[in-house]
Amino acid sequence: MSIRKYNETNVTRLNDTTERRVIHTNNLLTAIVDFTGGPAGEPDPFHSHPHEQTCYIASGEVLFFIGDEKPVHVKTGDLIAIPGGIPHTIQLLTPTARLIDSFNPVRKDFI
Repeated sequence: MSIRKYNETNVTRLNDTTERRVIHTNNLLTAIVDFTGGPAGEPDPFHSHPHEQTCYIASGEVLFFIGDEKPVHVKTGDLIAIPGGIPHTIQLLTPTARLIDSFNPVRKDFI
């Protein structure tokens, strides 16, 4: 078993307003992603990856964009599932937000 306390987990700074902490097993990776500097005037750039993803909104509010679907306003407590290979992104609606993402298979680019 592996236990990581939040404040003792390595931080990857993605840019001036976003940081990520991860824990993983052989088959699953969970990332805590903290966003600051909101609300944002426009969405982040779209991206995609072959991994299946779930996203739990731990705090804050975002617009979630998935493929060609209409953007969805999600807030604390909401859950999202994203199939692999589908372009997606968010737009931060509150000053901060924390998203907890899980990926299968493990995203080796996050380790």
